[in-house]
Amino acid sequence: MGTEIDVLREQQVDGGLIADLEAFRKRYEVEESQKKRLAAPSIPFYGKEILEQAIAALLQGENLLLSGSKATGKNVLAENLACLFGRPVYNISFHVNTDSSSLIGTDTFVNNEVTLRRGPVYLCAEYGGFGVMDEINMAKNDAVSVLHATLDHRRIIDVPGYDKIRLHPAARFIGTMNYGYAGTKELNEALVSRFLVIDMPPVDEETLMKIFRVTFPDGKPAAMEQFAGLFLDLQLKASNGEITTRPLDLRGLLAAMKTMRSGLKPSMAVKMGITNKTFDIFEKEIIGDVVMTRIPDSWTAADVFEG
Repeated sequence: MGTEIDVLREQQVDGGLIADLEAFRKRYEVEESQKKRLAAPSIPFYGKEILEQAIAALLQGENLLLSGSKATGKNVLAENLACLFGRPVYNISFHVNTDSSSLIGTDTFVNNEVTLRRGPVYLCAEYGGFGVMDEINMAKNDAVSVLHATLDHRRIIDVPGYDKIRLHPAARFIGTMNYGYAGTKELNEALVSRFLVIDMPPVDEETLMKIFRVTFPDGKPAAMEQFAGLFLDLQLKASNGEITTRPLDLRGLLAAMKTMRSGLKPSMAVKMGITNKTFDIFEKEIIGDVVMTRIPDSWTAADVFEG
């Protein structure tokens, strides 16, 4: 945990919150069978105010809803929070086929007996995990309705035909939602009232440079600045409606930069990670022009990394 706590101290997160966080971890042990669900985040989350809001809410037993546009770090924050609190993670992805049985569980046969095959919400409740509910605004009414008693002060799951289960005191749920994705809808008032909501701000240059320094410690500063500038240029065009959010993909940009380590030409790598994320020929031309202003075609991996 030291590294994660160091990131909090580096950002001058409130010392009282850090002390309470460490006490929480000592209070709630993780069962041996669930330790495989403990995971270190791929990159740290940077944002003092957001971290303080999230940690304070979770310490008080509240659930979080992280809302915002694409590439604002919602899932990265959820990963970091689970790691900071030392809890196993249960990922719950909402889509058209997600129903109540997908979340809670369904009947199955074991040794010629009917038993409940537990779903991720049930397991999260039983073992005191952090349930990360991705794209919660794509959930069907059937799926959402079973969450009401789970997410409010009752903290129970009533499984028809089985015992009522109470949530482990360390169990928390973190929902994420993007604006404007196909298939999304407005969340109903009853569901939103069961969360504290954090509106995630767009990523800024300082945050991008911190992410690049952690991910690519051997990256040349001048090159890292150009990649950060590329992302910010695309972010501005997306916010102005000049392009869609498809190419606004920080994961894609980081993956593209990793392929440069294998000697791939930077312009070709960015094409895979950013430009080709859109399938509209006119949009590709716009993105290609932005890329050319930041990443010269003559660049090689030696222009991006030291050594």
